Parts: sequence; C-alpha cells; structure tokens
Amino acid sequence: MASVRKLPDGRWQAQYRPFPGGKQITRTTRKKSDAQRWLDEQTTSLVSGNYVDPHAGRVTFGAYFERWSARQIWVPGTARAMTLAARSVPFWDVPLQRLLRSHIELWIKEMQTANRGPDRAAGLAPGTIRTRVNNVRAVLRGAVKDRVLATDPSEGVKLPRARRTDVAMELPTSDDVRVLLEMADRRFVCFIALCAFAGLRLGEAAAVQVGDFDLAARRLVVRRQVQRANNQAVEIRAPKYGSERTVHLADGLVDIVRVHLAGLSGRGSERWLFRGENGNPPHQNTVGYWWRKTRRDAGHPTIRLHDLRHFFASGLIAAGCDVVTVQRALGHSSATVTLSTYAHLWPTAEDRTRAAADSMLTAVLGATDEPVTNTPEP
Repeated sequence: MASVRKLPDGRWQAQYRPFPGGKQITRTTRKKSDAQRWLDEQTTSLVSGNYVDPHAGRVTFGAYFERWSARQIWVPGTARAMTLAARSVPFWDVPLQRLLRSHIELWIKEMQTANRGPDRAAGLAPGTIRTRVNNVRAVLRGAVKDRVLATDPSEGVKLPRARRTDVAMELPTSDDVRVLLEMADRRFVCFIALCAFAGLRLGEAAAVQVGDFDLAARRLVVRRQVQRANNQAVEIRAPKYGSERTVHLADGLVDIVRVHLAGLSGRGSERWLFRGENGNPPHQNTVGYWWRKTRRDAGHPTIRLHDLRHFFASGLIAAGCDVVTVQRALGHSSATVTLSTYAHLWPTAEDRTRAAADSMLTAVLGATDEPVTNTPEP
C-alpha cells in the first residue's frame, strides 16, 4: 500500500511497504510533488525488480563484507587474498549507501603512491592494485545482488596501466639456466630443474613426493602444492585452479631426479623430495632464501624463480607445440590463460609466410648458399 498524506505542520509524507507485512518506509518533504516523485521512483524500482531497501544501505562496507564472506566457498588462499584486499580499503567503516566512486579512486591513488620503505619503490605494482580492486569489486557486486546497493560505485574506475606482457616478461637464456644449475646447492639443483624443464610452480615443486614419479615411464604427476600459512607453517592442498596434471619428463631431467633421489634418506613413497622444517616440505620463505643465494652466486640478481616456468613455456612454443599442449603442460585453467600470457612467443603470420617462402625457394633454387645466375656454364 502506497500513499501521500499531508501532515499537521503542512509538510507531505509519502509512505509504502515494499512487501505485505514488511516495515513501512516513509519520507517527508515540503512539497507534495516531491513526495509523489519519490514514491513513484520507489514503486517503479519495485515493479522493475531494481528495488533497494533504503535501510539496508546503512550497513558499513566492513560489516557487509564479514557477512558476505562468511557464506562464500573459498579455498584458504582466496580467503586470505579477499580479506587482505577488503581490510586495506580506507572506507571500511563507511555505510554502503554513502559509498561513492571517489572513495574507490582515492583508495587506488593511495595504493599507487604508498611509501613502502627506503629500499623499495613507491606504490604497489599495477597488477597487485588490479587484483585488490577486483576483489573489492566482487564484494560490491555481491551487495548489488543482495539489493543493499543500487549500483556498483567501482564500475568503470580507471586502474593503473600494467606493462605489456611481452615487455614485462624476462625470459632466461639457456646459458642463464645452465649457470644457475651450476651455482646451486646440490640439494636445490633438482628444484630448479623441475621449474625450468617441467614448468612447475614454486608451490608445486615444493610439494612433490617420491611416489609422484614414475621414472620408468618418465612421468611426474602434479597432485598438490604448498602454500604458506601463519607462523612459518605450511599448508598442503590441491594445485592451483585444480591443475592436477601429468608432466612428461625429458631424459636429462630423469637423470637429475635419479641423482637427487639417491641422496635422500629414509624409505617410502610419501617422502618429500625437498625438506623443510619439522618433517614438512619447504616453506615459501625457505625456497626464496635458496633461490636468492643461487641467483646471486650466478650473477643474475633479477631473474625470478617463476621466470624458469616462462623458460619452459617458451621452449615448448619454439619446438612447435600448439596452445592446448602448452596449456596442459603448464596446468593452466584454459587455453585463453595460456594465450594471454604467451601469445607474443608464438610465430606470427609474417614469420610463417617467410618460412613458407624460404622453403619454396629452397625447393626451386636449391640451398641458399648456392649462387643463382643466368650466365651459361662454359
């Protein structure tokens, strides 16, 4: 039931119930036309399905996040990332109905210019900022679907530009990888090899057990990954994006694995290939320490451990592997992810055209080092 009535003091009050038996919503104005206009807007939103309870928007962003996140189905890593992003916002205590686009823009600017200490560059990386904004945007979109917000104030907000993948990606050379293997501690050689020649992520390599190998068939099954937990503890769970997979190992990598296995103590297929503290696989910080020491000794202080995975992918592409083959080898969730990361490494149409033309020239005229002339032989 909706109506507009005149109050004893001469003002006008519009009132309605969003649903039978629900709480009555009122608004008082000085003019009858203003009261009627507001009532028409509310009625229209009810009919169109876009209605937002004015009282619901009084909940703060933080309070809504706590309620919303409690019913989400997340793996622990996602839960930590979402909580980190949500708690980093300066509008944690702002009611959702008062949340403006300017709040989002100021937060992005703060992340872009944050002082991170004397030895670190100012501001977060564009990719980190984008991830945090997308996580907070998921919360706001949840509020819109719950009819707590009418619109998402983060929609269309400009984000810092990230470097192009082909420019930002640093690909180690074969010589770089050779030197890294030569300078690594003997216990870390196999770890580097699994990243460079099998494309394993840091957490996947750290979580390999002896029983994951079938050396006779030259196969490794990626079944789990290590993720950091609180107080230097580790957490074992399924690989990222459910990317369990079988990796086919090169003969040379099998030899490296055999040497490493020969140096392990104990018996049993559930032994960790690499050991950290208290009988656990190594923590990410431990692997980071091993890697920083190795690359420093090798004279390559800027190469990241994850760049070895890029090295593996580039080798597959250079050998002529198609997108799906590379996707499966790397454990990507889709071929789209593979292309978005490595599209610049695949031969272009121009490259294929030149190769095809060169092949035709060779077939017609012979090897390119043979002289081509119209002068008759003597």
